[in-house]
Amino acid sequence: MDSNNKDNPVYSNTDSSKVNLSEDEWKKILPQDVYYIARKKGTEPAWSSPLETLKDKGTYYCAACGNALFVSDTKFESGCGWPSFYQPVSKGSVIYAPDHSYGMNRTEVMCGRCKAHLGHVFDDGPPPTGLRYCINGVVLDFKKAKEAEEKYNKSGKD
Repeated sequence: MDSNNKDNPVYSNTDSSKVNLSEDEWKKILPQDVYYIARKKGTEPAWSSPLETLKDKGTYYCAACGNALFVSDTKFESGCGWPSFYQPVSKGSVIYAPDHSYGMNRTEVMCGRCKAHLGHVFDDGPPPTGLRYCINGVVLDFKKAKEAEEKYNKSGKD
């Protein structure tokens, strides 16, 4: 839910530059659970993330690089067992790739900054988009709206 970012030199909620690290570099800076999902395209067990039922207002960031991904206003209860959203925070915040693993035809969702595997998107979501972004909670960091605003205001005065 809040990865150990102090050992991660690329983690930033404000830097939008692309991140290209080797797998060895990622392995050194990411917690093991984040590395497994973000870099090895793993999946956490359904219903295991505390973010699944979180109702607080705020922003969800990539746990690997800090990129803003989703806002709480687009989160909804899908019943799938993973945090679900109907749209990303911006067009470039996530990228997509076809995923034909396990004999299924799905669309993988990755971080637009570091290409971390986040989960998948399906076309069975609510209006206004009709999409359901089914995202592994392990690869999300959540910051409450007030906390994010205070941090932004503080960084602007430095």
